[in-house]
Amino acid sequence: MRNRIPIALLTASLSLSGFLIGCGGSSSSPPPPPPPPPGNNVQAVAVNGGPVPGQIYPDGAFTSVTVCVPNTSTCQTVDGILVDTGSVGLRLLASAIPGLTLPKMTGNGGVTFYNCVSFVDGSFMWGPVAQADVKMAGEVASGGSIHLVQDPTGFTVPTACSNGGVDEDNLNALGANGILGVGLEPLDCGPACDPSAGGTAPPVYFSCGASGNCQAAFVALAKQVNNPVVLFSTDNNGLILQMQPLSAPAATATGSLIFGIGTQSNNQVGSAKIFTLDNFDNFTTKFNSQTLTGSFIDSGSNGFFFSDAAIAQCAGNSIAPGFFCPASPQNLSAQNIGVNSAQSTVNFSVGNAVTMFQSNPGDSAFPALGGSGFTGSFDWGLPFFYGRSVFVAIDGQTMPAGTAAPPWWAY
Repeated sequence: MRNRIPIALLTASLSLSGFLIGCGGSSSSPPPPPPPPPGNNVQAVAVNGGPVPGQIYPDGAFTSVTVCVPNTSTCQTVDGILVDTGSVGLRLLASAIPGLTLPKMTGNGGVTFYNCVSFVDGSFMWGPVAQADVKMAGEVASGGSIHLVQDPTGFTVPTACSNGGVDEDNLNALGANGILGVGLEPLDCGPACDPSAGGTAPPVYFSCGASGNCQAAFVALAKQVNNPVVLFSTDNNGLILQMQPLSAPAATATGSLIFGIGTQSNNQVGSAKIFTLDNFDNFTTKFNSQTLTGSFIDSGSNGFFFSDAAIAQCAGNSIAPGFFCPASPQNLSAQNIGVNSAQSTVNFSVGNAVTMFQSNPGDSAFPALGGSGFTGSFDWGLPFFYGRSVFVAIDGQTMPAGTAAPPWWAY
């Protein structure tokens, strides 16, 4: 499935390589958001431009996490963490917790395990696996593994990870203090990286000695970077990302992460439609006479990303390369279809990214932001979430009676 071997997040390929835009004044105002649902399982989310001084991250949903040395009260709260339903695991810049020393995950002979995430644009994140307690809202994920992102000391990132790409192990490159991966899987790699898999270890985990001799390594499931939600004592079967409605660019937007599905009064499935998924955690989107079987919903992507040769792309030297720049706003429609045959028609708009950025220089929320994607897939990024409550049911977890076995999306 997508996050068993971490692969490219379109977030990284399309929003993190040069799309932090300069700050300026804003004249737009979003509609008033609904009040957050009550409960100790609710974490605030905000589209607020991100934590990089003097720059704006468009359509990035950010939250904060509290990270603690396991079984202690030695903790630090970090804001500017990108909420990403398209990946798994907390990936935290080491520079964001300078006073907190977390124990590293080691293997035989005391070698440190390192984690690598490679993105489709050639960028990558690297750093050791560390143990931590992670706290959000009233929930605690105790004794889990996180990815502590940092450039290595004394050696270079192995080519199997970097592959000649762009290093995003720092704040300016990443545009965030970390990524909170709360996607569909409990682990970032799973059985493919477990020693029982046999064969050659994929380039996801590495064992590195003091001299920096790093080799791709198998890592037992219990030591892999985990989705923090599955370690909550309750509310651990999934979550809802709920964002306020937007019809035009806005300075900010607010939302909530609501942990659990069917475990409290504020996270019931209700009338939401469930879309079950294939073995790659994908469903089908029918768009413009295309049947796109590799489609997915991803809050970490900052636009609608799909292939459409009829929509003009922004010029390569513009402030928005990779995004769409049609002469006039395009009102479009697509149909999502689950493996369970559930269907839903989604109406959406794509505007001119350069015009939106230049006309709204202080805004960070853009409901009509879109860009060119990959053949065979439709990436429903953060604009899809505006005005919706999107459920993420985690593979292998227990669901409420009457619902499908996970993983699935619902909205």
